[in-house]
Amino acid sequence: MIKYNKAIRDRIPEIIQNSGKNGKVIQLTDEEYLPELEKKLDEEVQEYFSSRSIEELVDLIEIIYRIIELRKIQKKEFEEIRLGKLQQRGGFKNNLFLIEVKPC
Repeated sequence: MIKYNKAIRDRIPEIIQNSGKNGKVIQLTDEEYLPELEKKLDEEVQEYFSSRSIEELVDLIEIIYRIIELRKIQKKEFEEIRLGKLQQRGGFKNNLFLIEVKPC
């Protein structure tokens, strides 16, 4: 028996069962699930750093979309905030790297 105690994708119980194994899964409330999903976000970031896998980036996006949903933020609002920040502060397309800032 392996213990996981972590948030999982919706079809994982079916996948476990189809593999001939039994998994114990419970369904959390939105309030209970949000902190677990935030832990999952950290886990997926670490997995991305280990593998640099595109699949891990996909997992990150799915988790982020669910977090904003649980926080009652519409994707449209999220995108508006993203675009506003892009306009005000820029993106990351120029590969800039700050070394230091000196007082005038």
